[in-house]
Amino acid sequence: MEAMDPAYGATTLLLIAAGAVAVLLFLIMKVKMHAFVALVLVSVLTALAAGIPVSDVPSALTFGFSNTLGSVALLVGFGVMIGRLLEITGGAQVLADTLIGRFGEKRAPFALGVAALIFGFPIFFDAGLVVFLPIIMTVARRFGGSLLFYGLPAAGAFAAMHALVPPHPGPVAAAEALEASIGLTLVIGVPMAVVSWYIGVMLVSRVLGRRIHVDVPTALFGEINDGRTGDADGTGATATATRTVPSFITVLGVLLLPFVLIAFNTVLDTLITAGVIEDATWAQYLMLLGNTSIALLITVIVAGVVLGLRGGRSMGEVGDIFDKALGPICSIILITGAGGMFGGVLRLSGIGSALTDSLSGLGMSLIVQAFIISTLLRVAQGSATVALTTTAGLLSAAAADAALGSVQLTLLVIAIAAGATVLSHVNDSGFWLVSRFFGMDVKTTFKTWTVMETTLGLTAFGLSLIVWLLV
Repeated sequence: MEAMDPAYGATTLLLIAAGAVAVLLFLIMKVKMHAFVALVLVSVLTALAAGIPVSDVPSALTFGFSNTLGSVALLVGFGVMIGRLLEITGGAQVLADTLIGRFGEKRAPFALGVAALIFGFPIFFDAGLVVFLPIIMTVARRFGGSLLFYGLPAAGAFAAMHALVPPHPGPVAAAEALEASIGLTLVIGVPMAVVSWYIGVMLVSRVLGRRIHVDVPTALFGEINDGRTGDADGTGATATATRTVPSFITVLGVLLLPFVLIAFNTVLDTLITAGVIEDATWAQYLMLLGNTSIALLITVIVAGVVLGLRGGRSMGEVGDIFDKALGPICSIILITGAGGMFGGVLRLSGIGSALTDSLSGLGMSLIVQAFIISTLLRVAQGSATVALTTTAGLLSAAAADAALGSVQLTLLVIAIAAGATVLSHVNDSGFWLVSRFFGMDVKTTFKTWTVMETTLGLTAFGLSLIVWLLV
């Protein structure tokens, strides 16, 4: 379903969007309405207020909801199954102990963030976060204090890599629209992502962690468990002496498997696009294995065997662990889908095209235009990818006329990505994913996740602007 021609001007649509957000926050924070119900209700009202024909409203609602669920539900479902098995069998504790042993207690948050930066190179934000959750929770429980000390560095690392570094879809699409070199975008994007993460996420998380205490939630992964004693899996079966805790190499192998498969998919896709190899049937089969959902499915099966069966559990017990892992995520998936519904309604209302038309004549430097337009689109309709692709398309002609060098084109991509990162809020499905996973209410998520995403984006833009002025 494509965006309709705007029924109103950009100013009116922006006022409608702002009013919708205000009503949503009032319903959730003051009236205490359930977030899922509030998001669906406000999505309906926003569709009508924005001039979407009444007959098209149901389709507009399902557009954003189904698109979001299609990408999130499988990832979250498979990811939480892997995470719960890691927690129950003691695998998460083994990995956490190893990380702490190598880096030390004081540098545990830094270690989590660095690991997430590495894992985040090939894998999307939501998939990476959900696989990493048991490790984050285990380290946070062990050392105490606010979950923010440990959760934000890892989540922010996945966000930085997803926003700024190819082969993630946003920067790739923006680079193609601007005819920038994807290879150069990768070479420049990686160090900028790392520096932006350290300044805009790592340092900021220390401040937020000291000011705001967030307890470690137990709904998804339960309490600390070493996998050896007691009713560890919550199934009523007492662990026996025959059950063994997996080795560090086994746990690392399970975690690396989806990342390797997804990275393999990316490499093949790049080689086919570049014409290095032919788009043959064998290549398509291998790429299928690296599809994010298929890669996580394979990992679930492998984890069930190497962590569950080889650890002394029966297939029935492994199935019970998976079953109990899926129950708590129903609310997370539905709320995240409803957040996608709200953002989808805003996109279909034509707010993006109305904004870009009104901003196309801004008389300022291209890199500043890139950041401002991308930021406004991000705030208005929620999707970082839409903000990236729309802004890049809008500025492509101007960039071509300016005869920019290859480095400047890459910096323009990074500035657009930075704008598409800041100010994540209630029309962004990622906002709800982090809110539910970390057990935070809406107000706390604004004060933590939104702030961190904004400092990350501002840092990335600042770095790109400095280099722009130097070259």
